[in-house]
Amino acid sequence: MSLRRWIKTAAVMAAVLLCALGLWLWLDPFRVVLADYARQRVLAGLTRNAVKIDDHRWVYAYNDEAPAGAPTVVMIHGFTGSKENWYPLAQRLRGRYRLFAPDLPGWGESERHAGGDYGFVAQNDRVARFIEQVARKPGSEVVLLGHSMGGGIVALTAARHPRVVDRVGLFDAAGVRFQDNAFGLAVLRGKNPFAVSDAASLRRYIDIVFYDDAAKPVIPWPADRIYIDRRKRDAGFEQSVLDKIGRGDERFLPGEAAADIRQPALLLWCRQDAVIDVSAMDLYAARLPQAQRVLLDGCGHMSIVERPEPAAQAVNRLIAEGRPR
Repeated sequence: MSLRRWIKTAAVMAAVLLCALGLWLWLDPFRVVLADYARQRVLAGLTRNAVKIDDHRWVYAYNDEAPAGAPTVVMIHGFTGSKENWYPLAQRLRGRYRLFAPDLPGWGESERHAGGDYGFVAQNDRVARFIEQVARKPGSEVVLLGHSMGGGIVALTAARHPRVVDRVGLFDAAGVRFQDNAFGLAVLRGKNPFAVSDAASLRRYIDIVFYDDAAKPVIPWPADRIYIDRRKRDAGFEQSVLDKIGRGDERFLPGEAAADIRQPALLLWCRQDAVIDVSAMDLYAARLPQAQRVLLDGCGHMSIVERPEPAAQAVNRLIAEGRPR
C-alpha cells in the first residue's frame, strides 16, 4: 500500500471512529462523567462488576488482592453520593483487605425503580443481602463502613443483621437529632440543600460538603454541564429520599438502633462538617460506648475524600483493636 493510500485509509478510519464516539456520547452524555469515574477507579486499583440481587441490579467496585483470611471491608456511600466517594480511602486500604464499594440501589450506576423505597430501612436490608451474596467470605470478618446517609443505613444493618457484620464504622453519619445548623433546618423546611440545577448551585453544593479548598473537585466542561443535567433529572428522586430519611418517621431510627450494636465500632467526624453537625458524634457515642472516636480538623462533610490518610489509619485501628462480637 502506498503512503498516500495508507494516509487516506487512516483518515477515513479516524473519521468513522470519531463519528461513532459522537453517537455514543449523544445517546448518553453522562458517559463523559462515567469515563472519568473509570479513570479514578483504575487509579485506586479497583475493578468494576455488577450483580442482580432480588429486584435490583447493583454495580460495585472491588479489589480482592489481599492475604488469605484478610478482613472484608464494605463501604456504603451517602445521599447524592456513589461508590466513587470511597476511592481515596480504598486506595490506602488496598492490599491489606478485601474491598467492596457498591452504588446503593437507586444511586450511581445501580438500578432504580420508579416509586421504589430507598429509605434507611429498605436499604439496610438490601445491604445485608449484598454482604451475604457478594462480599462475605468464610473465614473473613466483615467490616461495614458508612458515610452520611450510608452511615445511618450501616448503623441499622449492624444492629438488625449482626450475623453479617463483625465491625462497624460510622463516618459523619446521619440518623440522629444533631444540633441545628443551616443544612438541617433547610431539610426540616422541606428543602433539598444538595439540589443542583445550574453552575451556581453546583458550586454551592460543593462548598457545603467540602471545607478544605484543596480537596474540592474541579469539574471541567463539558462534564460540569452533563453532571448538572443529570442532577436536575434526579431532583424528584432526591426529594423523595430526603422526605424519608430527613423528615419522615425513619429519620432517627439509625440512632435508636445504635444502642443494639454490640460489634467493635468507629465514629469518625470532621470538626467543620456543615451537613451532619459534629454534635451527632456525641449522640452516637452515648449509644456506642465501645466505639473508638476520631475527630479530624480542617475538613467538612467529606472526611473520606478530604482526609483519606487519617481515615484509613482509623479503619486499621478498628480492625486491629478490640475483639469481634
